[in-house]
Amino acid sequence: MWHIYLEHDINLIIMLSNNDLKQISLRGITAEQVNHQLEQIRTGFPFLRLEAPAAIGKGIMAPDNNERDAYITAWQDYKQAGHKIVKFVPASGAASRMFKDMFAFLDADYDVPTTDFEKQFFDNIKKFAFREALCDKCRQNTGKSIMELIRDGEYKAVVDNMLNAEGLNYGRLPKGLLLFHNYDDGPRTSMEEHLVEAALYADSNAEANVHFTVSHEHLELFKQKVAEKAEFYARKYGVKYNISFSEQKPSTDTIAANPDNTPFRNADGSLLFRPGGHGALIQNLNEIDADVVFIKNIDNVVPDRLKDDTVTYKQLLAGILVTLQAQAFEFLRILDSGAYSHAQLEEMIRFVQRDLCCRKHDIKELEDAELVSYLRTKLNRPMRVCGVVKNVGEPGGGPFLTYNQDGTVSPQILESSQIDKNNPSYVRMFTEGTHFNPVDLVCATKDYKGHRFDLPKFVDAATGFISNKSKDGRELKALELPGLWNGAMSNWSTVFVEVPLSTFNPVKTVNDLLREQHQ
Repeated sequence: MWHIYLEHDINLIIMLSNNDLKQISLRGITAEQVNHQLEQIRTGFPFLRLEAPAAIGKGIMAPDNNERDAYITAWQDYKQAGHKIVKFVPASGAASRMFKDMFAFLDADYDVPTTDFEKQFFDNIKKFAFREALCDKCRQNTGKSIMELIRDGEYKAVVDNMLNAEGLNYGRLPKGLLLFHNYDDGPRTSMEEHLVEAALYADSNAEANVHFTVSHEHLELFKQKVAEKAEFYARKYGVKYNISFSEQKPSTDTIAANPDNTPFRNADGSLLFRPGGHGALIQNLNEIDADVVFIKNIDNVVPDRLKDDTVTYKQLLAGILVTLQAQAFEFLRILDSGAYSHAQLEEMIRFVQRDLCCRKHDIKELEDAELVSYLRTKLNRPMRVCGVVKNVGEPGGGPFLTYNQDGTVSPQILESSQIDKNNPSYVRMFTEGTHFNPVDLVCATKDYKGHRFDLPKFVDAATGFISNKSKDGRELKALELPGLWNGAMSNWSTVFVEVPLSTFNPVKTVNDLLREQHQ
């Protein structure tokens, strides 16, 4: 039986069957939500209104050495007070994009390295941390070592053993389970590097809590690796690890649409739902019970010899966070008491505007009761301190001062898709921005009474975007939820802090592992 369930306009009527409604319900989604998603795909999202790119002294802090030391001390004191700290690592992405060039080599009509990328890979193959494991697989499957295969011109056999299931299966594994760095006591995966980092700056009372968000298909593999390795690092760094996992919830998937905005259907007639992007992880983050949460991507890690800057600046960001939070909590208690002076209200305004970088142009026009309500709203919300690095042309988002729906201006991290390309001044702001977002966040998700904020309430739902994808050779429109560090945290208090480029070392392609920072 078919139902006329979704009606967008006089020319577009969507038919949903009983099977559709059952499929929607099984995902934990309602038909009304699907209706709303299709409407968003049809109408798109508004571009954000920008005031300026953030810069040093204009939305970005750059603490001097004395200030840095004071903030690090504040963080050390905070840890010793027994607060719960969690390191939250989005780790669900597959590594297939890392090996795009090597998959292309397997499919190429030539058999020897031809492109610069291919030549770099084979010329430096001994430098990869996974070389020994790959060599073992090559011997097992071909009877030859890597170097023997190369000598005999069998380059594709080497790549095949790296990417495919009979070999290392790196073409299908998540980045977190790939061997990134070499050590005297054996190579480490990027997941292991995050365990080490947790022990170095995110521990409290000799405990380190680490939470990985992973895809369902890789969950058991992650658990196996933790079972193999966690005790080794616990002994090495003198901590007890509490390691947990979560999966992106099916209820955060979004429906795909055809180019004409009707629901995209698979070959069997079922509706196609796609992961809603990293913004869906706000639900996972919402379930973390912690006073402070560090967030950093799975592939942004370095070997131990280069970790000093990472540890120093992670502590700096955390120290700034807990210092600002303590001040916000003090002001909220004063407001609760009802016994505040005009001078104290002015001090709160300065704190919100100067330290939290949130400005309201008509604040002087507010009556006292309105002012207190406004201050309470801006002080009593989740807080994040974001490290930003100098722009070196990497793709991705950047820090901006933007207008919010309530008319205030505050710091936000924007992606290029959120910028109106038809506005020359906005395009210039984006291209001339001095800093870049490396996904380096420290977050406080509890209020001044110790209660956890309900994080989805602070999402700006109008900051999603539509991307063009394909499936089985057919074009489709995909709805991306407001990004985890973009619109999903839009209504948080946000502070940008400059951190050195040495703290940003992502691995986007396999050859990035050949960079000096990963050797």
